[in-house]
Amino acid sequence: MKYAGIVLRNTKNPLESVDYVPVIDALLAGGVFLDELVLLAYDVPSKVSAALLRLSTECDGVFLVCAPALLSSARDAVSVAAEEPFSEEYLLETDDCLFAVLPEGERGCAAVRTETIPRIDRRRHRSYARTVICTCTAPQEMVRSAVKKASEAGEGRLTVHTVEAYGCARIEVIYDQETPKMTADEAIRILATDLKDYIYAMEDVSLAERLVEALRLHRMHVSTAESFTAGGVGRSIVQVPGASDVFFEGINAYANRAKQVRLGVNEYTLKHKGAVSDETAFEMAAGLLREGNCELAIATTGLAGPGADGTNKPVGLCFLAAGTRERVRVFRFQLTGDRETITRTAINYALFLAYKQIA
Repeated sequence: MKYAGIVLRNTKNPLESVDYVPVIDALLAGGVFLDELVLLAYDVPSKVSAALLRLSTECDGVFLVCAPALLSSARDAVSVAAEEPFSEEYLLETDDCLFAVLPEGERGCAAVRTETIPRIDRRRHRSYARTVICTCTAPQEMVRSAVKKASEAGEGRLTVHTVEAYGCARIEVIYDQETPKMTADEAIRILATDLKDYIYAMEDVSLAERLVEALRLHRMHVSTAESFTAGGVGRSIVQVPGASDVFFEGINAYANRAKQVRLGVNEYTLKHKGAVSDETAFEMAAGLLREGNCELAIATTGLAGPGADGTNKPVGLCFLAAGTRERVRVFRFQLTGDRETITRTAINYALFLAYKQIA
């Protein structure tokens, strides 16, 4: 079966982009692989109509992705091409073609998973199973090597789809009911074995969700002390429903004085080792634990850039501490990328390292 996608851009603001990649990834996760992807401007309706008419005659499914503000116009264009009105929010089905008009981003992902993929499965008389493996801090080369080995073990009977972002990888093994179970199991075994030290879940959950789950299981509370991640670690945790049961406090201690007053970091440490050091990260975490209000502490200190801190330490250097009253471990990383990439990667790493301390 053949499928195609159309991304509808808002050219009234040429700098605005359409977040269509997550929607395409959701289609891939459902075993739907696009043979063609077309980017069009919404204010040239003749081109949109021509693309819809052509693709609807060549494909079994056409998926149009756009900003929420353009959904109504996109539905109208699809209705004209299909010569039928929409009777559902996102889908219009004819005998020859399934049309989907999907909002960009996570909302579109949800529509793909809950509505589009089940409808496609019914049309192609085939269902797909999938296993998700989530990793963090694994080197890219290691992830890609494991994915390659798993794909080769699948002998063309399955697909291994990977999305990597900010130090994390979401690996999905997708196969239909005709794939031998032993083949799928072998591919999954390869991934689980080769990446075992970096896996935090064998299901589709976020790092923060997995950490909150582990904290709840062990009846523990967590506190965070952040110097360069701008409260991002704590924010990630409290966004999980039920996090109030396990999250005690988050301290953003940017200034050295704040580190001393709020966390008890030694003045000597700051003066002779620097704010960005393993000693400072350790003392930040130890300061949280010393208060006795948490059983797990997370601390971050580093240089996110774009400039350094007046020392000879490079941008991207960070120290992440995570531990309990029995032991605090400090990890050193040299991250690359712009300020946002460094910060978001460090947040993920900190969550993962904290999870590993209690898992």
